[in-house]
Amino acid sequence: MISRVMTSVRPKPDSVAVAAVDAARAALLEEIEAADVGEHLGHVVEGERLVTHLFECRRPGYVGWRWSVTVVRASRQKHVTVDELVLIPGDEAIVAPAWVPYRERIKPGDLSPGDLLPVEEDDPRLVPTYLFGDEELDADERAQVRTVADELGLGRVRTLSLEGRDLAAQRWYDGDGGPEAPIAQSAPDSCSTCGFLMRLAGPLSEMFGVCANGNANDDGRVVSFDHGCGAHSEVRLAKKHEPIPLADPVVDTISIEELETF
Repeated sequence: MISRVMTSVRPKPDSVAVAAVDAARAALLEEIEAADVGEHLGHVVEGERLVTHLFECRRPGYVGWRWSVTVVRASRQKHVTVDELVLIPGDEAIVAPAWVPYRERIKPGDLSPGDLLPVEEDDPRLVPTYLFGDEELDADERAQVRTVADELGLGRVRTLSLEGRDLAAQRWYDGDGGPEAPIAQSAPDSCSTCGFLMRLAGPLSEMFGVCANGNANDDGRVVSFDHGCGAHSEVRLAKKHEPIPLADPVVDTISIEELETF
């Protein structure tokens, strides 16, 4: 059996397009002020008879950027034609970070009073609390089902799916209320033996609870059973950590007259 390795053939540099530095600069100066154009930095062979010439950008605020002028020579022609002129970043250029959709940039604590964050209709973390057959419903049909649910008092339209529950459990376990938090690493005991732990109901009842200690950092927050902190209900101070007892009070019986005799 003979195996063949496919390799890409690099285009042969076109001598006319490669030598067209002056033509590329002239086209650039028609659009850009001369003070913003620096030295020729080289060229890149883009394809057959297609070459991009790079020029230094001296425009303030664009350190490391380059003017890119792409020229092409048609078959059997002696002169090149300018195909494209753009400003591109170089390896040392300062560029904006990759754009991230707003929904993905939101973190816990970012929402302010009055802000709204709707979820998608097909959010995998949620499933309908009640079902309307096995067929897919369009937007109008879903709205009708919600109206009926409100009239019948069926409660929530959607509830957590298995995926949504697992994602929440993993997020809680890996977060500040889990066993890897610094405060849990130095705790004298775990939340599972703390009297301030209020267990959750449902499938997560064997793994998570809510802290009800008003003096603890996690008061009112979900914590894992193997989380912990220094406010454990059974923690006791060692004698060396106990406050030093106050000395017996001393009654001062010296009067003003007696002080004047000294």
